Amino acid sequence: MGHVSEQDYCFVIADNESNQRIDSFLALQINDLTRSRIQELIRDGFVKVNGHSPKISYRIKPNDSISLSVPPVIPYHLEPEPIIFSIIYEDDSLIVLNKPPGLVVHPAPGHSKGTLVHGLLQICGDLSGIGGVLRPGIVHRIDKDTSGVLVVAKNDLSHNFLASQFKEGSITKRYLALVHGIVTTKKGKMDLPIARHPNRRKEMTVSLSNGKSALTYWEKIEEFADCFSLISVRPKTGRTHQIRVHFSHMGHPIAGDPVYGFKQRWWKRYPSLFLDIAPSIKRQMLHAEYIGFVHPKTKRYCEFHAPIAEDMAHVIEKLRSVNLKTKA
Repeated sequence: MGHVSEQDYCFVIADNESNQRIDSFLALQINDLTRSRIQELIRDGFVKVNGHSPKISYRIKPNDSISLSVPPVIPYHLEPEPIIFSIIYEDDSLIVLNKPPGLVVHPAPGHSKGTLVHGLLQICGDLSGIGGVLRPGIVHRIDKDTSGVLVVAKNDLSHNFLASQFKEGSITKRYLALVHGIVTTKKGKMDLPIARHPNRRKEMTVSLSNGKSALTYWEKIEEFADCFSLISVRPKTGRTHQIRVHFSHMGHPIAGDPVYGFKQRWWKRYPSLFLDIAPSIKRQMLHAEYIGFVHPKTKRYCEFHAPIAEDMAHVIEKLRSVNLKTKA
């Protein structure tokens, strides 16, 4: 085995290294590349086995000669933009910020401008490139209409270190969710696998047969107007739409969720709330309030809190006033 240069690698497989998937093997050998990045390189033809392009699922054999060429980082081709968000903490390794609701995290079809990434490039030019040319620095994401704390890597070393903690489930995350209905028990957990919906491909669903494991712990904090509950949520896994799907499956969807939530028929059962509260709920009432992780440079555990977004705080205060009127 030998390392030719910073961008070119070659390996000859020993007997005791055989039968591993090629992407797993290369991820173990090269600390600076994530497995997903290696899979991209395989798909794009930058990995050869005995001179031929392998499949991602190829299992290596004794005496296989593997070469890997890592291409130079492509310039972002993204124009920095002044995007409003508040920075909670910043050092030379990372940025922790409070994402406002309605802000898309990174460019995607239909969102070529005005994303968080564009705003980050305006204030910080040295973001990690591992996330891809359209997602520099992005280690994890939260939905467009979810507000709250987000950590961004400034360099590849920080990105890898943080990404490994997300993968292991060792990062602590806590959300605030306003859900429909009175949750009858004080606390609980949902251990329900999640998969892409078989018919509606942009949606996720609980699937016991082919879903990926998804674990969510929760605790009830407050009840409002006999028909809403405020919940503290700790997801242990990070599946797409996990909290939204789990609470919808539980029969307590998040208020304002346009995909998994109750529609206007529910509100019409509560005409006074419909007039007083519904106009203030313009997105899913979900806020990432806390994150804790081991810092990539200091190796010390650190934690950060994001103040609740104004629109969600306003809805909660309105519901508290309904509680007072009811008790009066």
